[in-house]
Amino acid sequence: MFTMLMLGLGLPSGSAHADSVGEELPFGISGNVKVDGTGVEGVGLLVTGDGYSADVKTDANGQWFVGVPERTNYSVTLDESTLPEGIAVLDGEPVREVEIGAGGRTVMNFFIGEGERNTTSFTDQLIARLIYGINFGLMLGLAAVGLSLVFGTTGLSNFAHGEMVTFGAVAALLFGVILEIPIWAAIPLAVAMSAGFGWALDAGLWRPLRKRGIGIVQLMIVSIGLSLTVRYLIQFFIGGGTEQLPGFDAPKIQLFGSVSLSATDLISMAISITVILAFALWLLKTKTGKATRAISDNPDLAAASGIDVDKVIRTVWILSASMAGLSGVLWAYFRPGIKWDMGTQILLLIFAAVTLGGLGTAFGAFLGALIVGILVETSSLFIPADLKYVGALVVLIVILLVRPQGLLGRKQRIG
Repeated sequence: MFTMLMLGLGLPSGSAHADSVGEELPFGISGNVKVDGTGVEGVGLLVTGDGYSADVKTDANGQWFVGVPERTNYSVTLDESTLPEGIAVLDGEPVREVEIGAGGRTVMNFFIGEGERNTTSFTDQLIARLIYGINFGLMLGLAAVGLSLVFGTTGLSNFAHGEMVTFGAVAALLFGVILEIPIWAAIPLAVAMSAGFGWALDAGLWRPLRKRGIGIVQLMIVSIGLSLTVRYLIQFFIGGGTEQLPGFDAPKIQLFGSVSLSATDLISMAISITVILAFALWLLKTKTGKATRAISDNPDLAAASGIDVDKVIRTVWILSASMAGLSGVLWAYFRPGIKWDMGTQILLLIFAAVTLGGLGTAFGAFLGALIVGILVETSSLFIPADLKYVGALVVLIVILLVRPQGLLGRKQRIG
């Protein structure tokens, strides 16, 4: 019954091995694998992207076809172990990136012949994955720090934080693609628009609810409803497909070994580090930052000391939304692509980073995000790529069994 349901929904129920897979899906990728113009039978290929994965093998003519559910970017990997002895890919790498065209179909051909296969050592793969993990962790850290700030000052677990991430990416799409503003100006405008979104949410929703004395559980339920509302409003306006920001296909630069990053990746890492350092200075050195830490530690005592709690919380919402929006822009380049539910896809990892580092501690959230990012990327060396998010969550559970308060959290008396 489960298999029939998956087929009815157009989802893959398992790995298939044939010359044609997923013909019932709306889009498709096809191609040939040939040696001197002659097709090679039985060569394995793997198509992955946006949570979808399908295996296929070439037919007697060396042809193959894979149906895919979304018009987005996919990776096509040729399994060189299935090639005849002494045969290797001649034109480029066995892993190619493809984008579904306007017609809903695209072609990816592999030309092979006599040659030596280039293999990458496990050490080189591990180093490359560590670099990619740090990049992912830095981007995740921006969102996690914002979520931790809100939790520390209000006690609210904001389930709409993923939509705040998506909002930043969509704002960049509006300015950089629809209005055709240069991307170097569109991104700051998107962050400013995200900050305004955070201000509006607090002024129009969260502050009135706080004034009415609504409990934390009720506020959390409201955040879930807000998440669903914003998510489907975004889908209504941009559709269910995947959109791209300018520069998403920047060429890779070979750094060392098997590590290659695009200029966009390097700029993304530099921006993340700069923003995190600026935030740390704000939190430690400024009057508002010190007030934020005081409220996070003891809101009643902070209010009794003369701190304007509402004003600080408003500032926290603005900062949280702006950092989440910036994280969304960087996530759009990392994926790559903008989709209506892109923030929801990493919301669980953001919560994992905050919990791992210690609830309510901004620096702990950043540390937890780095750990989660590295674990997610390096785990794909040992487990299937579709399960790489699970590894980070398993480590989270193990650490919390040993240290329930998180890495930088404080022990608290309960009851």
